Amino acid sequence: MRLLLLLTCLLIRMMSPAQKVELPMAKFSTGDTIAYSYPSFNDSEWQDMKSNIPWDYQGYPNYDGFAWYRFHMQIPSSLRDGSLWKDSLRIFLSKIDDACEVYLNGVLIGKSGSFPNDKAGYITTWDKKQEYHIASNSSCIYWNGMNVLAIRVYDGGGQGGMYGGIPYMNMVDLVDGLDINTSNPVQFISDTRAKKSIILHNTYNQKISGKLDYYIIDPENNDTSRNSVPVNLAPNGIQQFSFSVPLTGRNNILYSFEEVTSHKSIEIKEIIPYLLTPRSPQIPMINGAKVFGVRAGSPFLFKIPATGKRPLQYSVENLPEGLSVNGENGVISGSLLKKGEYKMICRVKNKLGEATREFTVKCGDLLALTPPMGWNSWNCWGLSVSDEKLKASAKAMMDKGLIDHGWTFMNIDDGWEAEMRSEKGEIVPNNKFPDMKKLGDWLHGNGLKFGIYSSPGPKTCGGYLGSYKHEKQDAATYAAWGIDYLKYDWCSYGEIHDKNDTSLESYKRPYMAMREALSKQNRDIHYSLCQYGMKNVWEWGATVNGNCWRTTGDIEDTWESLKEIGFSQTVQYKFAGPGRWNDPDMMIVGQVGWGDHLHPTRLTPDEQYTHVSLWSLLSAPLLIGCDLAKLDDFTLNLLTNDEVIAVNQDPLGKQAHQALKTDSYQVWMKDLEDGSMAMGVFNLSDKDDVVRFYWNNLGIGENFTVRDLWRQKDIGFFKSMFSTKVAAHGVTLIRVTPMKL
Repeated sequence: MRLLLLLTCLLIRMMSPAQKVELPMAKFSTGDTIAYSYPSFNDSEWQDMKSNIPWDYQGYPNYDGFAWYRFHMQIPSSLRDGSLWKDSLRIFLSKIDDACEVYLNGVLIGKSGSFPNDKAGYITTWDKKQEYHIASNSSCIYWNGMNVLAIRVYDGGGQGGMYGGIPYMNMVDLVDGLDINTSNPVQFISDTRAKKSIILHNTYNQKISGKLDYYIIDPENNDTSRNSVPVNLAPNGIQQFSFSVPLTGRNNILYSFEEVTSHKSIEIKEIIPYLLTPRSPQIPMINGAKVFGVRAGSPFLFKIPATGKRPLQYSVENLPEGLSVNGENGVISGSLLKKGEYKMICRVKNKLGEATREFTVKCGDLLALTPPMGWNSWNCWGLSVSDEKLKASAKAMMDKGLIDHGWTFMNIDDGWEAEMRSEKGEIVPNNKFPDMKKLGDWLHGNGLKFGIYSSPGPKTCGGYLGSYKHEKQDAATYAAWGIDYLKYDWCSYGEIHDKNDTSLESYKRPYMAMREALSKQNRDIHYSLCQYGMKNVWEWGATVNGNCWRTTGDIEDTWESLKEIGFSQTVQYKFAGPGRWNDPDMMIVGQVGWGDHLHPTRLTPDEQYTHVSLWSLLSAPLLIGCDLAKLDDFTLNLLTNDEVIAVNQDPLGKQAHQALKTDSYQVWMKDLEDGSMAMGVFNLSDKDDVVRFYWNNLGIGENFTVRDLWRQKDIGFFKSMFSTKVAAHGVTLIRVTPMKL
């Protein structure tokens, strides 16, 4: 059945009476006065603003404070008259970052969160769904007349404003009681079939009946199949069903339910993830970093990352004095007493074969010779992180095989600190972390590394104790616990920093203090500077011995955030290299949420391929930000492609630069150790497209062999020009090797 069927069905729906009034655009202004809520206020000079994208991406980057949105719309009485239920008008505003008040024609109809000058103080509800109901006979609704919806917003930091979907108005009706829950991840049964399960929930105390149509759409082959399921749900009833999805390409599913009494419908679209990374072979393969940095006398810990049918046997040739290898799990440990470069051969074998690879250890003053790879708690757990949650993710890191691809760091972000220091002034953990030393020993015993978080200010961003005037004590405590990584976040140091002192030295000072404290410890602690790129930190981060440094504000799991942050890394590449990495923030794949209530990333599968590809090209630290215990098949497949990871971990340590930019696509290129180049062809437009360019447009040669890194497949020889079909917001990631004819 062709796509024509679907288009015909959608056309019929479009011809039916409108069920809602959408509000895609608003008038916008910063500032704050109650006059902005009045219908008579003249906002003609205000800026036009999209209502589903934070204001940071529409001309107000880094703006914090008050701002107003004003929508002008007619509310037709047909909206009410065509409804089964005629009692309440719904105003759906998606999400608003951080707190808001909502006015309809000058009347306050709702509030979410709290403003700084309120009695309760500033309270954010940035991730809460904003929905308000008004009685349809309310005098503040002008049926068939012009209405003004005004929204007062306060943003206390980070991205601000309305986001997450296009706001709308409609009548609350029986059909709204049906919740179509599609959050269960797709289960990949074979290379050609997947299983999808959904849950229908009647949230009302009245029976809901109708029909659910679901369309499986293959846009690449212009094909659509339609299936129907009868729905009869008792009050508060639940119905669950599963169906098979063919994996012929980038399939989409459109769910459409029509309620039998009102004939109103609701629709949800879902993009089915698709797997590109081939299964790892049963014969052994050694993955991950080929080079490792350590200081003389520091504890040495490196897990040889290898895949293949278990059990595996590990050994190392030319292992230097002071180091030993565990033959069962591949963990190299010990200590090197002399500076120098040590070359050895790692060997992994099983009953099916053997793999060998050269491994170089550079014992000197430089750590992080390749970008750190691991996990950080913030993007999933926020301040609710605990010993139990960290261990669950660490076990998943091992059980799901991520450790076999080079993922090793397990980093606790903010929220671990007690309210008070000890009598001696030492930092201590709160009751969520009963024994840090024991936790570190457990991680190290499994070949994993241990990271922690603090701030140079008196308080962290979450309001916990920072390291201000306790740098030496805290560094010694971290070393005693076995810490391998410190994220050092500016936070409340901004309150101490003299705002009249704009010198570079004043911004370096807090990071130099901790650097000196860390350098005196008897273990290696990777030093991650987190101050959002102030004073072009990439130009001076190495002078305070930073191993990586944040170049931007916090990322969120939206295409707008990913696009703004990732594709703005255009000048920093000159300052990247072994031990010195630009950090565009942690990863936003899998189940994220910044607290106890997690949700699947809002990035589409194509956007996630773009995310991992771009971060690999940028030689960025790869820190997974999701709940690893809930890792689905797609996300695991996304994070275990060794050829993509190899781009990130390449020993040459170059960062990609933007080689070509047009209105719709960009090409980023990175030099690799073997003389080849990794190249990302990114489609930033909203439509699938074929991208063509000449090699000489990139300032390189004319003749290249090309390999698709995600599919791990050679795709041929290309003379003069390269062409590839790229999905909307997607990528083609390739390695190109020069050929002499």
